[in-house]
Amino acid sequence: MITIKKYAAIDIGSNAMRLLITNIVEQKGHPAQFNKSSLVRVPIRLGQDAFTVGEISEENVTRMVDAMKAFNLLMKVHKVEKYKACATSAMREAYNGKEIVDLIKKKADIKIDVIDGKKEAAIIAASDLKQFINSDKTYLYVDVGGGSTEFSLFSEGKIVISKSFKIGTVRLLNNMVSEIVWIEIEKWMKSIIKDWDDDITLIGSGGNINKLFKLSEKHQDKPLSYVYLNSQYQKLNAMTYEQRIAELGLNPDRADVIIPATRIYLSAMKWSGARQIYVPKIGLSDGIVKAMYYGRI
Repeated sequence: MITIKKYAAIDIGSNAMRLLITNIVEQKGHPAQFNKSSLVRVPIRLGQDAFTVGEISEENVTRMVDAMKAFNLLMKVHKVEKYKACATSAMREAYNGKEIVDLIKKKADIKIDVIDGKKEAAIIAASDLKQFINSDKTYLYVDVGGGSTEFSLFSEGKIVISKSFKIGTVRLLNNMVSEIVWIEIEKWMKSIIKDWDDDITLIGSGGNINKLFKLSEKHQDKPLSYVYLNSQYQKLNAMTYEQRIAELGLNPDRADVIIPATRIYLSAMKWSGARQIYVPKIGLSDGIVKAMYYGRI
């Protein structure tokens, strides 16, 4: 006898908004299974507004409201019984963020929680990484977003430390990340890994690393090497924006941010000494669903 629950997570990021609907299969004597039922991504680049002018534009507010109305209808069609909507870096920093949260509650009947970087890192880490992590190894989990990047160190199967930095693809595209931020990340990373003699392996999440992994045509349980990732970085840099769309099949809102994202992953690998990065296709949305189910949020 099994029971199926339907939960939904809404991730309002700096580069895009996502609705993930998950079937949670419960069976006595077995751990719950989390099966993705539907994933909808809307490319509304809120960070372009929030990081450059400090507020979300009227046009993008309207698009957000429309997207949220659509998300609400989709949740009804799927008979979702519980949901959580979380907004990250762009909405944290926009002057009109609170006003937009109130407007969406009124117009689309969706309650949004604007979360800080620390909570974002904790929720992402709540994604069930056990199937990707060996308890006798050390891992650095890196989630690159449009406005921030979250790092979590795992040792003996448990989180040792998590930290969020204001460095992301949209910020980098707009030249809003100073060299000091890169130096801070390098110092922090080297300070936390010096206590672990094991080889560090990276686990990467985010739309850009997922796309890079897909382009590699590797099996899901195989990692990408530093050499491969660096060669892809050089290849992408040598192509024009139009070529990345036409020849690689990248979406227009992916074709520009994929380069700064790759730079962040490469830097993390270099500073941590990691030679490989696993890409398990998990992120904030998955973390939200599991955190809801296990009563962590």
